[in-house]
Amino acid sequence: MSPQSEQPGTPVQEQAAKTPPKRKAGVPVWRTGKPDAFLAAAVETARAAVEGITPAATIGAHLAAKSEGDRLVTHLFESRLPGYAGWQWYAVLTRNSRSKVVTVNELGLLPSEDSILAPEWVPWAERVRPEDEQQQEPDEDAPGAGVAVEPVAVEGEPAEEAALSIEAGDGPHDDDEPQDDGGQPGA
Repeated sequence: MSPQSEQPGTPVQEQAAKTPPKRKAGVPVWRTGKPDAFLAAAVETARAAVEGITPAATIGAHLAAKSEGDRLVTHLFESRLPGYAGWQWYAVLTRNSRSKVVTVNELGLLPSEDSILAPEWVPWAERVRPEDEQQQEPDEDAPGAGVAVEPVAVEGEPAEEAALSIEAGDGPHDDDEPQDDGGQPGA
């Protein structure tokens, strides 16, 4: 070690102290800085704006007010919308210089760090529940249970060909020509 690196306050240590921590991939980059105090206090205005696009029951607790720049603040609210666990409602508020009038710029729903990534993969053998493994036995009371359908051979046609014609959907009497039943009733 060099004597310069052992002394506190050296340029190497000061530079290491000034470097910001690395950001996680997929996380929005928020501008750092202190949010505008007037806009940060406008939580009810932000909540009322979000209620304009979704029922109040789907909006949870206020999570944060983050600075996006000069007189620009994003308010984040927990989402209670079914199917959107881990998501956040947001409202971007702004105001003019020296003005006390809040303007809503943008509203929406964003995924958070927890909702971007899929849950950890679980092997199939561990996901199977006991009721998934059970074989269902046929219900004997169900209509058509226990009835076997066999192809019927037509005169002059082997049974195998009758089975093939039934599977193909062209039975022995599917053509448009009238069939002669030989004058036998019930045939």
